[in-house]
Amino acid sequence: MWGTTLGDDCLDTEDGGLLRRDYGLVELSFQDEDGAWPCFGLSVQVHRLRWDTESSVPAPLRDAYGDFAPSTRFVDLAAAIAGLGCSVEPEPEPEPEPDEDGTAEGIRRYRVPESGMRIFVRADEDDQGQSGAVRSLSVSPASWSEAG
Repeated sequence: MWGTTLGDDCLDTEDGGLLRRDYGLVELSFQDEDGAWPCFGLSVQVHRLRWDTESSVPAPLRDAYGDFAPSTRFVDLAAAIAGLGCSVEPEPEPEPEPDEDGTAEGIRRYRVPESGMRIFVRADEDDQGQSGAVRSLSVSPASWSEAG
């Protein structure tokens, strides 16, 4: 299904019973369940647009939505989410060491309770003007059921 939607231009990394399919902007995580590979996570790596929007965005997404901006400001994304009737809440600050999502100090985390989406935002003022830029978004079926 994902290949039909996003194409075949991706990098698959398999580690035991886990598979990460990297389309550049979009990453999907799968787990082997007796030969079936259900998706258990989806992330949008917005920070990759900063260097090359054309090669980072799968062609089917460019065809459907046109050009992508090289960055997205958190305030703009939060306003768009609020406009859809959802809320954005800050999550507790993680320890300075990288957490399970690979994020570290200099990243603020937010969640959209109605969807289970997590938003990771650059908070480092010394990061070449990127403070307040969305780094990535992630969601998983486990959080979809929590949001329900």
